[in-house]
Amino acid sequence: MFQGCGTALVTPFRSDLSLDEEGLRRLVRRQIEGGIHFLVPCGTTGENPTLAREEHLRVVEITLEEAKGKTPVLAGCGGNDTREVVELARDLEGLGADGLLVVTPYYNKPTPEGLFQHYREVARATRLPIVVYNVPGRTGTNVDPATLKRLAEIETVVGVKEASGNISQIAAIFQTVPESFAVLSGDDAITLPVIALGGVGVISVVSNEVPFAMARLASLCLEGDFPAAREMQRRLHALMEVNFIESNPGPVKAALALMGLIEPVFRLPAVPPKPESLKKIEKVLLGLGLIPETPESEPLEVRLAV
Repeated sequence: MFQGCGTALVTPFRSDLSLDEEGLRRLVRRQIEGGIHFLVPCGTTGENPTLAREEHLRVVEITLEEAKGKTPVLAGCGGNDTREVVELARDLEGLGADGLLVVTPYYNKPTPEGLFQHYREVARATRLPIVVYNVPGRTGTNVDPATLKRLAEIETVVGVKEASGNISQIAAIFQTVPESFAVLSGDDAITLPVIALGGVGVISVVSNEVPFAMARLASLCLEGDFPAAREMQRRLHALMEVNFIESNPGPVKAALALMGLIEPVFRLPAVPPKPESLKKIEKVLLGLGLIPETPESEPLEVRLAV
């Protein structure tokens, strides 16, 4: 169910910092029309730490309404209190989510045994398939291959979003987990090598901007057409890089605002990218034809209204 390209959806807000429900619906429709393979609301890119529980559930609910059962929804379900994650998992199952993306508990820095027990408790609370989200750069905890092997023995733990950036570690994972266990790249720029090693896709930030192109890249890799995939990778590489010129999701939300798709609104502690970063983002978007040329006399900051 969760293979190919899944979009780690941004969460749009209005100028008063409230959830922009209509904006979210437009984004989800654009993703589906662009041929994305599955949707991932309320992950890191969706600013989930600043969403109230009701907002979190509403974002997933809207995504499910727009997906209409045709595009799978892997709902973000993370936290650093196992009891709260268990409750959220039950609520998301009740809404009809197709699966859960469960990030490792952040700040706590659990031991490998603590990680295992955390995921086992979540799995006991829901029948939904669970994808482990390993992103040590943001959580302070790495899921090593040995721990992932143990987690893969839990029936409903079906895969991992690997965002360690460590290709050697990712290669080692394929030596320890069953072939049926889905390994997804958590970084756009290494989608191609991860799939070449045996992965099944990517959970992508870039696909917020270019859903068709990123879905095509994943499909080409899965079809084994690596020459064409490399060509697509080269075209998108600058966008992959500039999306992380500052902390995610700052750059991608700024890019979507420049494209006229959302308002450039963030909840603290997230802030808009610096003016010099915005200029680099604009240059990449212009190069890909994602925004039109505009008069230089009109300042970028004015156009973006930040």
